[in-house]
Amino acid sequence: MLPKLSRFAVAAVLCGVTVSAQQIAPREITFIPDPAASSVSFSLDATLHTVHGAFALKKSSVRFSPGANHIDGEIVLDATSAKTGIEGRDNKMHKDVLESARYLEITFLPDRLEGSVAMEGTSRIQVHGVFTIHGVAHEMTVPTEIEITPQHWQATSHFAVPYVQWGMKNPSNFFLHVKDTVQIDVKLAGGKP
Repeated sequence: MLPKLSRFAVAAVLCGVTVSAQQIAPREITFIPDPAASSVSFSLDATLHTVHGAFALKKSSVRFSPGANHIDGEIVLDATSAKTGIEGRDNKMHKDVLESARYLEITFLPDRLEGSVAMEGTSRIQVHGVFTIHGVAHEMTVPTEIEITPQHWQATSHFAVPYVQWGMKNPSNFFLHVKDTVQIDVKLAGGKP
């Protein structure tokens, strides 16, 4: 049996270790974007011009622990919401390319990150995950910039989707030629995490 002083010392050390571990253990942070402050746009080079459009964010929530490389959650777009501003072109895009009546959602499920996220200021990281479009899942890594202030956060990404390589139809015809890759720009933002 330990003397009283030794038991007290052991208890104090254990208590100190517990407090230190609680102070060191990273807390999980959840980012929930505000749809009004967020956007997902796309651009596609075509003969003599570039087509610009946007998707509506359906739902999103991303969680991670500062100092760890694990991240999870989901970013879900409404595929049926894609618009370029020209009704005939949009109808063709939905019917022939996206087949959005059949594939209603486009999702990105992050699973790990490279780099670290500062809890204040700007951080540049790489987010790996599974991007599902047109019913097929593709692993990809997305370069992302995150800015965090005491009042809000914002994450921006730019990446390319080789939609033809991934099984979708190129809408080119005799008069119009479009590229096989579409550029995606994502801006997610919200209040204090």
